[in-house]
Amino acid sequence: MELRRIIGLSAPVAFGVSGCSAPLSPSLPLFGAYFPFWLICLTAGVIGAVVLRALFIRLGLDDLLPWRLLVYVCLAAAIGFALALTLYGR
Repeated sequence: MELRRIIGLSAPVAFGVSGCSAPLSPSLPLFGAYFPFWLICLTAGVIGAVVLRALFIRLGLDDLLPWRLLVYVCLAAAIGFALALTLYGR
């Protein structure tokens, strides 16, 4: 009875991590290590949001934004998602 319970609890975990196999998880070899594409898109999104913030400050739009943190987080996410969709098709 105990073996059935262990198998029953571990089966969903095994199916959940099965998507992490090499052909299904896109990664990029960089500096001798494999970095997942989502991490690269996240970094590019944060850098893009920082550049947009500098542009908004220079144009005087930063003072007009309500909830600046939420706006810049959403901008970073939008840049990252757009990059992932256009470059990697995921």
